[in-house]
Amino acid sequence: MSTTSKGPGSAVMWFRRDLRVRDNPALLAALEEGATTALFVVDPAIWATAGPARRAWLAANVLALAERIPLTVLHGDPREVVPRVADGRRVHVAAETTPYGRRRDEAVGERVELVATGSPYAVGPGRVRNGSNEPYQVFSAFARAWREHGWSEPARTPRSPDLLPADSDQRALDLLEEAVAEAPFELPGAGEDAAWRRWRAFRDDGLRAYADERNRPDHDGTSRLSPYLHLGVLHPRSLLAEAPPTSTYANELAWRDFYADVLWHAPSSAWSDLKPALKGMRYDDPDDAIEAWRTGTTGYPIVDAGMRQLMHSGWMHNRVRMITASFLTKDLHVWWPVGARHFLDLLIDGDVASNNHGWQWVAGTGTDASPYFRVFNPVTQGLKFDPQGDYVRRWVPELAHLPGKAAHEPWKSDVGYERDYPLRIVDHADERREALERYQAARG
Repeated sequence: MSTTSKGPGSAVMWFRRDLRVRDNPALLAALEEGATTALFVVDPAIWATAGPARRAWLAANVLALAERIPLTVLHGDPREVVPRVADGRRVHVAAETTPYGRRRDEAVGERVELVATGSPYAVGPGRVRNGSNEPYQVFSAFARAWREHGWSEPARTPRSPDLLPADSDQRALDLLEEAVAEAPFELPGAGEDAAWRRWRAFRDDGLRAYADERNRPDHDGTSRLSPYLHLGVLHPRSLLAEAPPTSTYANELAWRDFYADVLWHAPSSAWSDLKPALKGMRYDDPDDAIEAWRTGTTGYPIVDAGMRQLMHSGWMHNRVRMITASFLTKDLHVWWPVGARHFLDLLIDGDVASNNHGWQWVAGTGTDASPYFRVFNPVTQGLKFDPQGDYVRRWVPELAHLPGKAAHEPWKSDVGYERDYPLRIVDHADERREALERYQAARG
């Protein structure tokens, strides 16, 4: 990479959720102005609220980018740091779409000229609208319009970008390196090369079977790309260039864009109910039961397996995310933000739009048309999607001695509890009835 340019340079490229060189239109726009400072700011507001898993994953990918290009890494409030680095130059970014990101960029934009090119999504939030120029409320209609709208081809990769030498703050680099060293579990490979290797392996070996395999937590049938998409190490546009737009996988990318669009139009839905129909819903706050859910000790094997996978890997299979979310909201009658916050604390792919609206989809306060009838039975879900119990045995060693589907119902085995697996903390049939009564009362 060329770092021989003299002087302060012509532009700044401020990296945020676009930690990549390939297919990065904002980077190309900055380079068109001439010698560019590549900048990443460790924002204390984000750093302090992220758990150790999320900090470690962010840090690993920033450091991977810094190995690829001369990246200036600084610590501090972006409202102060970015104007100081810019020193009158234009600052190029990919448009931020979260409530916090939008507020931050508005504040920075009052002090520097902020040039936004592209976004972290195939189709940026606010661009897909119905015939009345209103945002879509239902995913299926959004997805049809999303495909009709289409997206750009991937941007070219700059071969020898004219980037100025890095001038990093040692404190910021130390924070990143400490975060990686203190990761609570082994992280996936960080950086663009690792992300592309994962994509190509999935594209070649998993994409064709994805529609069937994606619901099987006992199989490695998902792309596992969500952590890379979350930080923009890969752009969804790059994947859509190689995946059929009508494929199930493309549909999952559409869900990601849909939830970002919902949050764009309703920023308050990050932490409050999108739909007011259940405003009168009665919730519980059972500390012991919530702790059992968090620690994977509810006595329901598929729930406990998912919560332990989250705790020990920073990721959870999407089918199991729905099962565990349903258990907290429908079996324990807990308001969804309690679970959403726990997920965001631990998930390395933790995205406010997708996570929190996914929780509302399960809880019945989000975008779905008839949500309150949907109460996942954790036993039948486990038997259906982990039919031989392999996923449960992998994450719940107290049940490793139970063969096949017996792992899902230890109460039916004479030896089901001999390794101290906990008893069920609630009766699902009773709690399902209670949940439906509460939902009907709130709606009525």
